[in-house]
Amino acid sequence: MNELISPKYQMQLVQQVDDKIWEEYKTYKDVLFYIKKWHEEEELSYYQNDRPWENFYISYLDNKIDLKTTLHNMNGNILLKIAIDLNVDTPDFIPSIPTFKNRIKEEYTSVYDTFTKALKQIEEDPALALGLANSAFESLIKEILKDERFSCKLLGGETLYKLTQIILKEFNIVDKFPTEAKTINTSLLSIAQMTEKLRSEKSIFHGKTTDDILIDDSIYVYLVVNAFTTVGLFLDSYYKKRYPQPIIQVVAPNYPDDDDLPF
Repeated sequence: MNELISPKYQMQLVQQVDDKIWEEYKTYKDVLFYIKKWHEEEELSYYQNDRPWENFYISYLDNKIDLKTTLHNMNGNILLKIAIDLNVDTPDFIPSIPTFKNRIKEEYTSVYDTFTKALKQIEEDPALALGLANSAFESLIKEILKDERFSCKLLGGETLYKLTQIILKEFNIVDKFPTEAKTINTSLLSIAQMTEKLRSEKSIFHGKTTDDILIDDSIYVYLVVNAFTTVGLFLDSYYKKRYPQPIIQVVAPNYPDDDDLPF
């Protein structure tokens, strides 16, 4: 993963993470405690003279942690994990995600919670993150389909692929889209189908044995998450544009004119 993150982007990310950590933790002591949660090192015996292995070197200045230097000592993989943990937007590496998170945070709370959990697990447990992303995808479609203007009645056990079929039918995309753009219908279904297939066959969600091959490389999960956010933004935007919420008019109370008052 480190080689996928350019040095220029890492420089920008270090500054953002540095600002965010000082915003979250106000003292050098707490900052050090937080950084040590990410620090790993190999213990050496008393007779070994070699410097112990560590995943990054914690720098100090005047007996206090030098946070920015410490962040620069980290590889891109660790830096990205910390950025995700702190909810630092990473649009240059994970496109669409900041926009999508802001869109769903207030309107679709359960989707936001599941999606955020998926992001935090991408590096630590890619298979789990994949399953959570699939669940967030399902939840988003279900939330949209709660609108009483749609004729469908969900039974509760629909798969992601089936939910995508239903919402595309309710949106009537095939008839409303120009001929050149109708392939998006098939593309959306393919994304849903493959996400569901990966979740079922390559993650722990449907039960696996030691002989089954699970996803253990986060790069595939980034692909799935990016696809989900792109499709999710489209579905939400199309829904709000084609099915705007009715404006509730508030009728002001009819107070008598001042001239009619007896005083």
